[in-house]
This record gives sequence, structure tokens and C-alpha cells, in this order.
Amino acid sequence: MNRRHFLSLAPAALSVAGGAVVSSSLTGCKEKVDAQVLRFGHFPNITHVQGLVAHQLSRQGKGWYEEKVGVKVEWFTYNAGPSATEAIFSGALDVTYIGPSPVLNAYSKSKGTEMRVLAGGANGGNSLVVRPAANINTPADFKGKKIASPQLGNTQDIQLRAFLAENGLNITQTGGDASILPTQNPDQLSLFQSGDLDAVWTVEPWVTRLELEAGGKIFLEDKDTNVTLLAASAAFVKDRPEQAKKLATAHAELTAWIKANADEAKKLISAELKELMGKAPSDELLTKALSRTVITDTVSRESMDKMVASAQKVGFLKDIPGLDQLFPKL
Repeated sequence: MNRRHFLSLAPAALSVAGGAVVSSSLTGCKEKVDAQVLRFGHFPNITHVQGLVAHQLSRQGKGWYEEKVGVKVEWFTYNAGPSATEAIFSGALDVTYIGPSPVLNAYSKSKGTEMRVLAGGANGGNSLVVRPAANINTPADFKGKKIASPQLGNTQDIQLRAFLAENGLNITQTGGDASILPTQNPDQLSLFQSGDLDAVWTVEPWVTRLELEAGGKIFLEDKDTNVTLLAASAAFVKDRPEQAKKLATAHAELTAWIKANADEAKKLISAELKELMGKAPSDELLTKALSRTVITDTVSRESMDKMVASAQKVGFLKDIPGLDQLFPKL
């Protein structure tokens, strides 16, 4: 079984085997691809369950994807999807767990030539959390409030903007009836605690942390959205079709294994979050966050179509090709 070399990663940065740490946005040209290396991304979120489990197994020398796909895996972590799609565009990443909005945005910008979805990853696991002292009881109460999302254009950012617009608030990218402040997840927590944020739309485990550590209250829980997908660069699918097929199969098998071995998977998730965040989550936090996250390997076209409509409504997508090409036949 292949082992891989790992270096700790800062949010929204890439760690490259060999020691260099570079921002994905600084990579100006396509890298030469080693077909025996799979460059794999995920976020330090509970909604990326399979990524957390597989990453931890790689650390332990028990690589799931290494064995099933027959490659060396190099892991990279990001704060949110737009950073991961930058890496895809630059040729620095082959495959990643990611939310639907950045995938659709990249697909649209490339006129359908970039991004391919191999499978679903998780549904739900994201909520709009409010600070009790902000006195938010109805959608109209968000007027004049400061609300955070993980990153401009990421899935929760689009959901937040669409929700506010649907409830009569005029929202622009720079202001409007409420201030939407794209903020990295760790910073959301401290700003929420200090009263500098009135609400946050984010994913697990941050939703539960806002509840347990900052007294946040869930205003709206999304239980249905395909919050995580397994997506790849178009070049990976085209040039390495057998690996793409094996990867999708291995992902489905890992999803089934996690469901059948919940306690063992929970330990792996906890260990990986400790590596990435510097501290293991409490059992209460992990149990609650996982209970709100439904892992899957299925993509909901209905959910994807809804995300397209939401992104178009708030001005993040204009013209987008038909989605059939986004879902390759492996």
C-alpha cells in the first residue's frame, strides 16, 4: 500500500510535497502532471466527511485511495470552494471535495470546458445561525445586520444572498439592506463571540461551534442541498479515465464503509480535525455536527438546478451551458 508525504496546511493554501507552501492564486501556469500522483483537495469541515477520513488514513499509512486507485495521494486543504477551483484552473489540483456553487461558477466561466462532477459527498450540514442579542426573529430582521459567509461566491454565500433576496431585502456584492461579509470560518467564531457579527451561514462543525461556544441559535437549517460534491478537473477525467472511474468507485465504497463503521470513522474524523485545526473537537460537538450531515455518493440534479437558479438570481451566474457535460459517464 502506498504511503504519502504530508505537510500541514494553512486555510486556502496548498502544501506541496517537498516543503513549499504556495497560494493557489499565485500559480500562473499549468503544472506538468504525474499520472501516478493524485492531487486531492478537501476542507476542514464535517461536510467533507470522506475527505477527512481518507486524509487521516493516508497519514496512518493505510491510504484508502492509494490502495483502491493505485496512486500516490497528495492532500491539500482549503477554506472554501473558490480557492479550490483556482487550483483546478491553474493545473495544481486534480480532484477535490467541494460545494456546488464554486463548481457551477467554474463550469460557467469556462463555458463548460472545466470541472466535472464524479459523485455526491454530503447533503445538509449547513445552517444560518443568529446571535440572540441581535434580535433576529423574522427574515425582515436581517435588515441592517452584519452576516458572514465562508467566502464570496461559495455555496453558503450564494444561499445566504438568495434567501435574503427572496425575503425582500436588496442585497448587492458591496452592500444593500444587509452587510454580507465573506469571512473564514475560524474568524467567524471569534467575531460572532465579540458581537461584530449578527449572523453566520456556514457548515459543520462551525454551526455547532457557534451554538456551543458562542450561544448561537439556528434560524434556518438546510437539510437537503448537495452541500458537498466530489469534483475533478476536466483534464483528469479525459486523460486518466480509468483512474477517474476507480476513484468514483472507491469514493462510493468509502461512503458505505463510513456508514457501516460510524464509531471508527468518528475517531478518524476527530484525529484529522485535530491535525488540521490544532485541537480535536469535543465528542458532543462531533456527534451533533455529524447528526446534521447526511453522507452520500449521489448527486441530486434537483439540488444542482436549484443552486443554478439561486446563483443566477443574485447575479453570480449569467449564462451557463447545459449541465449534462458536467456529469461525465465513467
